Amino acid sequence: MAKPATAKSTQIPADIKKLSFEAALESLEEIVEQLEGGDVSLEESIDIYSRGTHLKAHCEQKLHAAREKVDRIVTDGGGEVSTEPADLD
Repeated sequence: MAKPATAKSTQIPADIKKLSFEAALESLEEIVEQLEGGDVSLEESIDIYSRGTHLKAHCEQKLHAAREKVDRIVTDGGGEVSTEPADLD
């Protein structure tokens, strides 16, 4: 039996990859509103839900990339200032 496709196992469409985090999040919020409103057909619901999973994965990738760039400023015992990767967990 074949595994169902998930956002992680499916390539994110090029149009979504081009979106900023904010634009992708806004699109995802619009999809949630449409689905919660219940004013779309079953087929359209499936299509926009699928797009929503891609948008969610894209947002997660953007957040992960941003998190890797965050450094914190530290001082050593001698007063020297430097940076090190932030431990955000």
